[in-house]
Amino acid sequence: MDRRTILLGAGAGVLVAGGYAALRPQTTPALSLLPQPANAQTSDAAAADAPQVIEMVMGDPDAPVEMIEYASFTCPHCRTFHENTLPLLKADYIDQGRLRYVYREVYFDRFGLWAGMVARCAGPERYFGVVDLIYGRQAEWTQGAPAEVAENLRRIGRTAGLSNEQLDACLTDGAMAQALITRYEAHMAEHDISGTPAFVIAGRLHSNMSYAEMAVLIDEALVAAQ
Repeated sequence: MDRRTILLGAGAGVLVAGGYAALRPQTTPALSLLPQPANAQTSDAAAADAPQVIEMVMGDPDAPVEMIEYASFTCPHCRTFHENTLPLLKADYIDQGRLRYVYREVYFDRFGLWAGMVARCAGPERYFGVVDLIYGRQAEWTQGAPAEVAENLRRIGRTAGLSNEQLDACLTDGAMAQALITRYEAHMAEHDISGTPAFVIAGRLHSNMSYAEMAVLIDEALVAAQ
């Protein structure tokens, strides 16, 4: 099944940016992509200008080795990586200036897209802090009907210091949702990701692995980069 069909064919709510009608396949029910705040105002102008999608990165931009993680916010294995493996990776490689870590969101469902929009609402400086909250509370916020999931994510956003007004604006930003989906599709064209987490280390794609296995690959790449 087409990834866009999967993304646009689950969940419910009210679509704020009218331009999304063109994105839904004709065989897909008229379900909306984004949740609706209490006092939303529909505006076709929201999708008029494509916003910039910032690459979320940790580490020295001039580090000798780059690793890209592809992850879904609704993926339990991704949560395990972020809770258990990423702290080791930061201590041993990222914080030492030896690895540039790039985090790329994968949208296998619209709830993952919503989570990404909440994380980005906090800005690049606080993005990874919100990501930690999203993964840490994954078992709770992913439960319930779409409206409940949206409110669960708003609660996480409020914990990170965002206001209800900021969260409503982010979660109903049709132009940003379109830009994120477009960027996601470009990434999938670059690297055919069928499961998450997946890692591109020094240009080579790998499936999920233990930290010990990952460290071996990074060390080999560091040697090759000398």
